[in-house]
Amino acid sequence: GTAAGREAHGRRLYLAASSAWLGAHPSRASALAQAAAADVTHPLLRAQLLALQGQIEWNTRSLHDGYDLILQAAEVAAAVDAALTAQLAMLAASLAAFGARSPRPVNPTALVAEPAPDAPPRVQAAWVLLQGFGAVARSDWAAAAESFGCAFLLTDADPVDDHVLQPNLGIAAMLIDDDERGLRLHEQQLTAARRAGALNMVEHALTRGVHFQIAIGAWSKAASAAAEALPLTSDTGHPGLTALPTAQLALVAALRGDDAADCHLDRVTEIRDKHPIGITDGLVADLTHWARGLRAAAQPATALHHLEQIEGPAWRRLAALDLFDAAVRGDRPDVARTWLAELEHFAAGTGLPAAIAIVEHGRALLAGDGAETHFQRALAAHADSPRLPDRARTHLAFGEHLRRARRRVDAREHLRTALALFEDLGATPWAERAAQELRASGETARRRDVTTANELTPQERQVAALVRQGLSNRNVAAQLFVSPRTVDFHLRNCYSKLGVSSRAELTALPLDL
Repeated sequence: GTAAGREAHGRRLYLAASSAWLGAHPSRASALAQAAAADVTHPLLRAQLLALQGQIEWNTRSLHDGYDLILQAAEVAAAVDAALTAQLAMLAASLAAFGARSPRPVNPTALVAEPAPDAPPRVQAAWVLLQGFGAVARSDWAAAAESFGCAFLLTDADPVDDHVLQPNLGIAAMLIDDDERGLRLHEQQLTAARRAGALNMVEHALTRGVHFQIAIGAWSKAASAAAEALPLTSDTGHPGLTALPTAQLALVAALRGDDAADCHLDRVTEIRDKHPIGITDGLVADLTHWARGLRAAAQPATALHHLEQIEGPAWRRLAALDLFDAAVRGDRPDVARTWLAELEHFAAGTGLPAAIAIVEHGRALLAGDGAETHFQRALAAHADSPRLPDRARTHLAFGEHLRRARRRVDAREHLRTALALFEDLGATPWAERAAQELRASGETARRRDVTTANELTPQERQVAALVRQGLSNRNVAAQLFVSPRTVDFHLRNCYSKLGVSSRAELTALPLDL
């Protein structure tokens, strides 16, 4: 056929590849894109095709090869389309912040000139995101927070429905621990993806939102999102993509002290042994190390061995209190100090309350006599942070410190708060530790005095509602993605809080659940 005919054929193949990718059929998308490459010569279309191939590659096979394709795309686009070049350079910088490397001596930032002051907001947003991702790669947190803050301002006024810019705004929020914004962005992304029927973006929004839900203690939501994403990833025909939601289910189960964590962890190991994972492999490894560290909490040396292997800065910050706890109990203050220095650098750059709180908590554990001041500062910072699990941990650690200093009355106040928060979160191992400390302080860890269902935690309410429908513990467990043992734990709590002793009595109570 003629050159024009071949080009038109290439364009049709590219569009078919693009729609296969959005419909979550990566293998078909890859084959169609490969076929299109033979016919596409127009630079703009060529850049778009290379970008699509890069996206398929880094998501399903190799982060580095995918990054290399994006750099090629940006070089091709640089001659014809400044806005696309800016977007591709921003994408490349985002991948580089996740550790992507290429043999190509191309600096994505150098391909793009700063946009004019009257450039459209999305062009300006791509530029400041590019600067921000570059700053993250250098660990310059003050510059990163400033750049990302500008990107958020530019897009708040004019929310973007753009499948490159929007996910990268979410990544920016994750990199600087902006939980509230991250949740909002992923909610918007999920709504837009459902509306468009773009299954791969639905899966992306679900799994990336989990990070923020885990951070703030919305663990049931996190488990539901991962459980919804799992069949979407299985249907792609790329088993490697199931590793992330499976690892997320493992982590939530481990945070709750649920034995189901172990089966999920075995499954993740099996998937990683047999299949390429793509860009999320580092994230999957981090989630797995954190979950294994939590499962080994009773053996500080083993827990520390796992937690020390977490590499992603955002996950190192989320797991920091577990690492501090294991390091102090395992008599390895050197490890705690190394992590503390990294956290201090982040907190100084961003000024984030959540970061200041964990820094002060870490300093308290290492301070000996001066611990109280640091604990007080940590709690003051927690008051401005949505991270409830961390706040509960500081109350517990402060309570433990006061009890050992023989200040039992002062200790009880913090231990009671910790126990109530842990019960609300469904953090069974920590609730048990707080109750044990309360008993050691001379107070019986009474279940909160209740006459109404309002005092049940969200998990207890869910369990009670399903049991009242006549479901067995096993069926309740299957519906809530937890183990039967966890259901049994919540059901016993319901019984003692509501003053009943059987399923029949629970069903007979006039409750408004």
